Amino acid sequence: MSAAQWADEAARTIMDRCDQLAELTSMEGGIERTYLSPEMAKAFELVGGWMRDAGLEVSIDPAGNLRGRAEGERDGLPALVLGSHLDSVPDAGKYDGILGVITALSVAEHLVKSGATATLPFALEVVGFGDEEGARFGATLLGSYALGAGWNDEWLDLTDANGVTMRQAFRDFGLDPEHVAEAAHTTEDAIGYLEFHIEQGPILEQRDRALSSVSSIAAASRYMVTIHGLSCHIATPYDLRHDALTAAAEIITGVDRISREAGTRANVGEISAEPGGVNVIAGKATFSLDLRAGTDELRDETYRRIWDMAAEVCARYDVTMEKECIHTADSAQCDPFLRSCIEEGIEQAEGKEAFGLISYPGHDGMAVAGLLPIAMLYVRCKGGISHSPLESVREDDVAYGADAFAHAIENVATRLRAAEADALTADVVLGMEA
Repeated sequence: MSAAQWADEAARTIMDRCDQLAELTSMEGGIERTYLSPEMAKAFELVGGWMRDAGLEVSIDPAGNLRGRAEGERDGLPALVLGSHLDSVPDAGKYDGILGVITALSVAEHLVKSGATATLPFALEVVGFGDEEGARFGATLLGSYALGAGWNDEWLDLTDANGVTMRQAFRDFGLDPEHVAEAAHTTEDAIGYLEFHIEQGPILEQRDRALSSVSSIAAASRYMVTIHGLSCHIATPYDLRHDALTAAAEIITGVDRISREAGTRANVGEISAEPGGVNVIAGKATFSLDLRAGTDELRDETYRRIWDMAAEVCARYDVTMEKECIHTADSAQCDPFLRSCIEEGIEQAEGKEAFGLISYPGHDGMAVAGLLPIAMLYVRCKGGISHSPLESVREDDVAYGADAFAHAIENVATRLRAAEADALTADVVLGMEA
């Protein structure tokens, strides 16, 4: 069977398995699967069975992640980790995260059953993270932070909508919350992390391409911004008003302008005004602000411009502003070596020159990047629509992606062997010169 024939067959299996996982949901008529939930336990049972059938050694780690391992040319080698997440947002699509886990599993199965893993200078580890979205407890990337040695025990005291603490949820799932940090890899037992993911944007579709690499995962910061004015009757003359909502509206328009000029991505997704009377000037307006940029420096500079603009607006409307940062994450730059292996894999699979995109959505790789070098492969997503039941991918794109991902792993192995051979040759030459 040729590589292309294998990829076509694998794509059919991958799509079918994504359909099966979509049935494991707590939401009537939609998809919702959250961290440490009964639905996640069922997903682990289903995917764990596929892992065993693929020849992987399966475990659930102390952080509630599903792991499957295949040894390399000898037992105990550091692992190349292939992962994404199995949890979802409420009313989710079938592919965000899930496609990455199932494709990684299919590629690992192919390499195991073809005998290729017996020649790899590293082990393979497929990880289905239990939490990336943060839909249950509010904190995101919990599974990948645990694997990447970034776990924070304070998260155990977070509660879900039913008042269940994360600590109790671990116990209900059959895990000891006191041992979560033991899920961490070290730089001695892992060499890097590769993630396969839908783009969650329209660029590949606009360029009529199936695949790309990722150059970086964007820096992001989120704020809740509150404008304080004075509630009074609509009859109040304009020069005597302290209109919080009108000031907020002008600030929001300014955010859009500044973000466009800077080449970043910004969004105001929530806004409220008080007291809310139709004939009462708002004395308070609150809105959310999410800003993402390719680098930390660009994010910070764009925010500086936004706050300067907001201060000028507040002065004109005679109102005040307070802001609270509710989330921040620095950019994660993809490792040049691993990225080049993915791009070579794309060219081997598609026969076209590869290119990279900035990932404005966050991914598990952000949390892993604090410990290991990372790289990502993007696959086209119809309309760029994600976090929605309308999320859709093409089977032929998935086939190209699986083929490229398999090639990428083989490229990592080939280059590592070549580097080792070069080092040995250099040692011999140096020894002769001595």
